[in-house]
Amino acid sequence: MVKTLMGSIRQYKKQSILTPLFVSGEVLMEIIVPLIMAYLIDRGIEPGNMNEVLRYSVYLSCFVVVQLFFGVMSSRLGAYASAGFAHNLRSDIYRKVQSFSFSNIDKFSTASIITRLTTDINNVQFAYQFMLRLVFRAPLMMTFALIVSFGIDSDISKAFLLFIPFLAIGLGAILKVTYPIFDRVFQNYDKLNNVVQENVRGIRVVKSFDRADYEQKKFNKVSQLIYREYSKAEKILAFNSPVMLITSYGYIIIISWLGAKAIVASGNNIALGLTTGQLLSLFIYAQQILISLMIISILFVIVAISRASMKRITEILREDSNIINCENPVYEVKNGGIIFDNVSFVYGKDSDKQDKNVLENINVMINSGESVGILGATGSAKSSLVQLIPRLYDVTSGSVKIGGVDVRDYDIATLREAVSLVLQKNELFSGTIKENLMWGNQDATQEEIEAACRLAKANEFIEAKPDKYDTYIEQGGANISGGQKQRLCIARALLKKPKILILDDSTSAVDTKTDAYIQAGLASYIPETTKIIISQRVSSVCNADKILIMEDGKIKDMGKHDELLERSEIYSQLYESQLKGGAVNE
Repeated sequence: MVKTLMGSIRQYKKQSILTPLFVSGEVLMEIIVPLIMAYLIDRGIEPGNMNEVLRYSVYLSCFVVVQLFFGVMSSRLGAYASAGFAHNLRSDIYRKVQSFSFSNIDKFSTASIITRLTTDINNVQFAYQFMLRLVFRAPLMMTFALIVSFGIDSDISKAFLLFIPFLAIGLGAILKVTYPIFDRVFQNYDKLNNVVQENVRGIRVVKSFDRADYEQKKFNKVSQLIYREYSKAEKILAFNSPVMLITSYGYIIIISWLGAKAIVASGNNIALGLTTGQLLSLFIYAQQILISLMIISILFVIVAISRASMKRITEILREDSNIINCENPVYEVKNGGIIFDNVSFVYGKDSDKQDKNVLENINVMINSGESVGILGATGSAKSSLVQLIPRLYDVTSGSVKIGGVDVRDYDIATLREAVSLVLQKNELFSGTIKENLMWGNQDATQEEIEAACRLAKANEFIEAKPDKYDTYIEQGGANISGGQKQRLCIARALLKKPKILILDDSTSAVDTKTDAYIQAGLASYIPETTKIIISQRVSSVCNADKILIMEDGKIKDMGKHDELLERSEIYSQLYESQLKGGAVNE
């Protein structure tokens, strides 16, 4: 886990290495200062020698200034390195998510990814900055302070060794108990973010159904769960303080008692035993050891919190896309001909269980330039079928070929550039209408944009807006209607000028007249493009060259409109129920 995260340090390695070096210098100066103070007392103040007082005062000032320099540099470099590390982590996670296939994305909720990009990375950044300075400072300080203390009086200093096992067992037990709690806390943060995200995006539905109180209760329930878990962890972590204080002040009491006894016995004679200056330095070193123990105690808390975050971040960084380029990919899609050759497909890890097949034994040949309609009830796997074409998912068995080449043999970017897919759930991004449309083609001219919008019947409502194509679209297209959103998404797909155009129930929110206009326009505007239209409307597909009737992941029937009317009970029932015996093209 640590090795994976350290890969995101990259250009901040220099600062990450220099920070502990400056910390070491700071600690060394801090250890020397009490020794100089001991000499100042024993050789200057006690005998009343002002020359010695002045000399050691100059030494003391110089070491303090150097210590200050090391301290400032270590703080500055540590902050720079940790901020850069967090920046790289965010970029790495975001880039990793962008590379995911649909099946990878299915493993992580949107709220969970957002939590990992924000709360979890903030925790890791804080832990990294803290550890760069203090994880080195605390052991060095304690080690050096003990070494010098042993040099001054080994008998008194040995007393500290009695407290180490007590400290190690206490802090280790606290960490072991709190880690699982913090792991649950961050999982609950995912749930909280999910509730907030759903509520904000669906605020109009909440208001229209007057469900604000219900949503508030749902939020409070998750928030209270986080509060209880966090409080439980903090109560356990509170034992850090008494464990550390018992260790530290126990050591100080022993120093006081043994030190005073030694001074009385020696009569403050350095040749005979402990002096006043040395006892003072021992107290300072005891204080430094106390501070080191406090830092170690805090480190245990930070590790307990950040370890859960590190695990969650690592899960994404270690998740590899299961859809990648083959060794020698094909970089040209010759035409839009599609062949489904005995295709079966399942979601998730249960692909070896045939009873869970979403698609089973699909065999279809679609010639380049043909229009194909797909009808079927909800859950009949219509969307799953078309998502195999641009390789958003890979088949479990069989193959999907475009232009005579298996889609797994194409360069992924080349394949997806040749396929325009307007998903069932249309998405627009915050920005102008023009910026959204140019997702389909960054080099599109204004004339091409307007032509695509006319074909998608989007030009009328765009021209009616004051800012026309510069009209700002809110996140998710919240400030336009569902039908307008669908028409913009169709126009965006058309600008791509694809070899294959897939409309996955993409005209459900427009009226039948507009739908008919769009279908007719597609046939004339892009005659060489293979068009696949998934719809619940017979009128949207009745003029297609081929119509597929799907049920339970299988193709129940296939043919033209007239053929299916005669032999397909499902199709004829849909036709009668929707058009009530009227002409299809009315």
